[in-house]
Amino acid sequence: MALPMLPGNSVNRNLGREKFHKSQHFDYSNGVAMMVGAEKPGIGGELLLGQSTRPKYSLFPKREGSDAPAWVAFNKQVLCFDAYFQETVPQRREEKYRVRKCKIYFYLEDDTIQVVEPELKNSGIPQGTLIRRHRIPLPAPNDDRFYNVHHFNINQEIVLYSRTFMITDCDPFTCNFLIKMGVRINPPASAPADPYTTLRQEMEENMKPLRPYERLDTLKQFLEHDRKVLRFYCCWDDTESMFGDPRELILHYFLADDTMEIYEVVPPNSGRDAIPKFLHRGKLPKNAPIPKHQPGEITDRTVLNVFGPVGQGGRYILDSLKTGAVDEEFYKDCDLTIGGVINVWGRRVILCDCDNFTKEYYRSKYGVEDFTPVSYKAPSPPKPAKQVPPYTGFGSEEDSLCSCQGLLPKPPQKDFRKLMEKDRQGLVSNVLRFVGKMLTDSPIDKERVFIICFYLSDDTIAVFEPPQRNSGVIGGKFLERGRVKKPGQELFKSEMSEYFTAQDLYVGARLDLNSQPFQLLDADEFTFNYMEQHADEFPKANIGTIISKVKSISEEQQKKVKQYFMMSDPSSTGFIPYESFRTLLADMDIQLSEHEIMTLGRNYSVREQPEVDVGLMLAVAQDQLKKKNFENFSDMIRAFTHEDRDRSGHLSSKEARIICKAFRLPLSDDLLRALLEKFQDESEKIDYHAFLSGINWRENPAPAVLPDVTVKLDADWRGEAADPAVKTINYSLLLEDVFGSATNINDS
Repeated sequence: MALPMLPGNSVNRNLGREKFHKSQHFDYSNGVAMMVGAEKPGIGGELLLGQSTRPKYSLFPKREGSDAPAWVAFNKQVLCFDAYFQETVPQRREEKYRVRKCKIYFYLEDDTIQVVEPELKNSGIPQGTLIRRHRIPLPAPNDDRFYNVHHFNINQEIVLYSRTFMITDCDPFTCNFLIKMGVRINPPASAPADPYTTLRQEMEENMKPLRPYERLDTLKQFLEHDRKVLRFYCCWDDTESMFGDPRELILHYFLADDTMEIYEVVPPNSGRDAIPKFLHRGKLPKNAPIPKHQPGEITDRTVLNVFGPVGQGGRYILDSLKTGAVDEEFYKDCDLTIGGVINVWGRRVILCDCDNFTKEYYRSKYGVEDFTPVSYKAPSPPKPAKQVPPYTGFGSEEDSLCSCQGLLPKPPQKDFRKLMEKDRQGLVSNVLRFVGKMLTDSPIDKERVFIICFYLSDDTIAVFEPPQRNSGVIGGKFLERGRVKKPGQELFKSEMSEYFTAQDLYVGARLDLNSQPFQLLDADEFTFNYMEQHADEFPKANIGTIISKVKSISEEQQKKVKQYFMMSDPSSTGFIPYESFRTLLADMDIQLSEHEIMTLGRNYSVREQPEVDVGLMLAVAQDQLKKKNFENFSDMIRAFTHEDRDRSGHLSSKEARIICKAFRLPLSDDLLRALLEKFQDESEKIDYHAFLSGINWRENPAPAVLPDVTVKLDADWRGEAADPAVKTINYSLLLEDVFGSATNINDS
C-alpha cells in the first residue's frame, strides 16, 4: 500500500539537499593537465549511477590488527623485493645486454617506492639509488593511479617508468606480510647470469696460477699489534773488559713486526756519554755475529729456472723445497723470558724484569704466571748522615736550616693545607681559648687573669690580659702571636726545637711560655666541643679513654664510689651536684686531670643553657651605638624596605646581616648575631621594624647599663667568671656505663 502524500513523504530527492554544484572534469596530476572526469562524482558530490570510488592508497583487511591509520600502524615497515632488469648495450663486442640486479623497497605507511642498485667494484656505471622514494604511477593508460601493495608478487614483472623489473624473491618479513594479506606467493625465480660479469670472472681466474704463490701476509700482524710494545729491564755485565762495569739496559720488543731496540740507562755522574740508542730497531739474529752474504743470496723465494725475457712475459718456477736457501733465526716473543739470556751481537744480556703490560701479555698468550724479577743492582751504600751546623741565633731555626740546604737559600715551606683547613671559616674561629693564671709568689700577679689563645692553622700562641678595674695593671696584649718553644731545650743546637702543640693545652695543664709559668683553669665552649669532636687527636677529651681509666679502679674503690653517690643523693634521684662529683674524682687515685674530669662531667650532665635578657642586650647595643655616634636608622629602614619585595615586614637573617654590614653597624659580630636570633620568627625571618626600633637609641632609649653588667655569650667569651653550664651530673647513667647495668646502688 502506497504511503499517503504527507509532508516528509515526497519522492523528490532534492529535498534537504544543500549542494547542487557540478564537479569539474579537469585537474592537474603530477603537474600535467588531464581529464579526470571518470573519477569525479555527479551533482552535489554524489556518485553517479554505476560509479564507484577508486582508493588512492592500499586497502588493508578490516578487523585485522590495530585500528590506527596506516601511517601510524605501518610506521618504519618496509617490504623488500629482489629484482633485476636488462639493459641493452649497443656497439660492444663483449656484451649485447647487461643484467643489473637491484632492490625494490615498498613503504607501507604511504605506498612510496624506492629502487636501489647495490654498488659493485669497478663496474664503471653509476649505481646506488635508481629511483628515489615517491609514489609511482601505473603504466598508461592507468597512469592516473599509483602502485599499491596488491601490485607486488614474486616471479612477476613490474613496469616502473617504462623500465621492466623482474621480481625474483623477497625477504621473510615481506613474505609473511603478503601471506597475511591473502596474496598467493609465487615460487621464487633466479636472475640470469650477466655475460660480461661472467667474462670478467673467467679472465680473473685465468690470471691466477694453478699453484698459488707463497703469501707473506704481515698486514694482519701489524693491524692487530700496532703500538703494542713489550718492555724488559736488562743487564749487561761488562766487568771483564778494561774499565768495564755492569750496564743497565731497557729492551723494547715491537709486536707489530717482531723487531726490537735497546736503550741504555745512563746514571748521572757516570762519566759516560748519553748515546741515543744502544741498538737500533731491527730484527735480532740469535747466532750473531753472522758472516756477510752476497747481494741476492738471501731472498724470500727460491727460483729454480728462468726462461723467456726478463720482466713481463718471462716464466719462472718456484722451488717449494727452498733448495740452497739461507735460513736465519731471529728472536721472537716466545724466546724472551725473565731470567733468560739473549745474544745481542756477541753480548750476553740478562732479562731481569718487565712492565705490567708485558706480564699481562705473557699471562694471556702463554699462560706464564711466574714473573719473579732478577736482582741485578748492587745494594746502594747507606747515605751518610748529613751534618747540620748548630743554630746561629739569627732569624728562625727553620730559616737557618734552609740556608744550609742549598747555595740559593729558600724560605721555609709552610703547611698550606693545614692553613686552609684550620683557618677561620665564617663564625668558626678554629682558635682554642683557655683561661690561665700566673704561677708566682707575687700577690699582685696571682690575681691577674689571662686568655691563652692557640691558633690551629699555624700552631701559634697569643696571650691577652682582659683589663680589670682597680687592679693597677694595664690589660691588653701580653704575648705576641707566634710559636713558643717548650722549656728545657738548648738554644744553639743542630736539631730542631720542639714547640707547643694543641695536645699540650688542656684544663689543668702547666705551661712555661718564655720562662713564665701559667696554669690553665678553664676553656670556652668551642674549645671543649672541638676537642671532644676530635677525640682521636686529644686524649684528654676522649671519653672512651677516660671511662677505661675509671673502670680500672679496684672493687673496694667501686664500693666507696657507690656509697659516696648514695650519701650525696639521699632521695635517690640519680643526680648529684657537679662539685661533689668533681671532689670524688679528684680524691681518687686514678690520675685524672681537670680536663678529663670536666669532659666526663659534660658527657653525663644535665645541661641548662641560661637565657640572656633581650632588654639587656638592646641596652648594651644602644650603649655601643651611642658611643660610636651612629644615627643612620632612617637610611637603614629604607634599605630594609627596598629589599622586602613582598612588603611583609620580614627578611631573612642573611639579608638582614648583609644590610647591617653594609651600613657598618658598630656592633660586634657575636652581639649582632644574638640580636638577630632574638627577633626571628618561626620561619627564621627577621622582623626588621622591631629590630631597628629596639636599637634606635634616639627614639627608643633603653635604661643605662651599669659598668659591671656584661652580656655573657659563648661566641663573645672573654674569660670572665660565669655560671658553669654543667651543674648536675646523672651519676646513675655513669654507673651503668662504667660498672654494668646490673649495679644496684641500694644494695651497696
